[in-house]
Amino acid sequence: MDSSVALGRLELARPVTTHGSCLPEGAHGAHLNGCVPLSHQVAGHKYGVDKVGILQHPDGTVLKQLQPPPRGPREMQFYSMVYSEDHCDPCLVDLQAQLPKYYGTWSSPDAPTDLYLKLEDVTRRFQKPCIMDVKIGQKSYDPYASQEKREQQIRKYPLMEEIGFLVLGMRVYKVGLDSFDTYDQHYGRGLVKDTIKEGLSKFFYNGDILRKDAITASILKVQKILQWFEGQSRFNFYASSLLFVYEGICVPSLVSQSLRDSQIALEACEQNNNINQSLSTMYSLHKKSCAQSHYQAKQDNNVRSSSQQPNGNRGLARLEEDRKESKSQAGQETVHDVEVKMIDFAHVFSSDVPDQGYIYGLKNLLKVLHQILEE
Repeated sequence: MDSSVALGRLELARPVTTHGSCLPEGAHGAHLNGCVPLSHQVAGHKYGVDKVGILQHPDGTVLKQLQPPPRGPREMQFYSMVYSEDHCDPCLVDLQAQLPKYYGTWSSPDAPTDLYLKLEDVTRRFQKPCIMDVKIGQKSYDPYASQEKREQQIRKYPLMEEIGFLVLGMRVYKVGLDSFDTYDQHYGRGLVKDTIKEGLSKFFYNGDILRKDAITASILKVQKILQWFEGQSRFNFYASSLLFVYEGICVPSLVSQSLRDSQIALEACEQNNNINQSLSTMYSLHKKSCAQSHYQAKQDNNVRSSSQQPNGNRGLARLEEDRKESKSQAGQETVHDVEVKMIDFAHVFSSDVPDQGYIYGLKNLLKVLHQILEE
């Protein structure tokens, strides 16, 4: 790649600032029994723009339209397998914690053959959710892809094999402006080895400070996912992503104190050569400092209710259980400040070897996050 072009692409990929609805033009009306296009989607197929897309259900879940075969059925089978209620497979049970909750399939009475995956909206508990979609792995095509498909994916981002991940899109809350900056897939494809750290750090910069608390919490979440991958050799994931979410609103004075305390903890633990202990300490300090702001946001979002119910795979019972759990956690002032979830499973295949491509991507992503945190 021409170095002048590579460097120029980062400069040209400027964020888009939004102050109101994020819905596509002409998509402000209700669709399919009260469902509307997902307003805060940062990547992937978008309803009203592509042939398939993601909707927001009135009950607060999201509906991901099933892709054409074999991708759509493959993703549905994967979710159904992981969330099957008659298995006690520790590998799959542990994996559930890294995925959005799955409530079966949904279809509109007006179009019963158009199936949607009914999934947890992991952003729902946040008042000003900052969101980033990162594709993980050294290959964004699966082993059964045609040569044409392989070449197409490589052209999209030639550095995928070297870097191991690709920023597909992000949405960052700017505190001073009370608005969001959005970055699309072209921004991510413009990031090269020398600019990937700076490009990724934009997700954690709120216009005033670098949210090191959110970086720390994200690292801990990604490490959990890495642990799962290092302990399994049953699945290989291609063109799958991590969805990062953190709360954009936090009390400034408390965040500043949290950062000072975090830096002290980091220095102390580094002297003992124990970075994991450092991260856990920093994470605990951050949760304490931001509890008031995040708890209020959680209260505001938990008010929502709906007469619409899921229609598959015991989704109703599970959804009600999750709501009760959420209310219980709110009563205990539990802080949900950062989420990192695995998403997009249209290209997951059985295997008998560890997924080295995904592991490589996770490790490199962690390396860059550590660099951002330390500098």
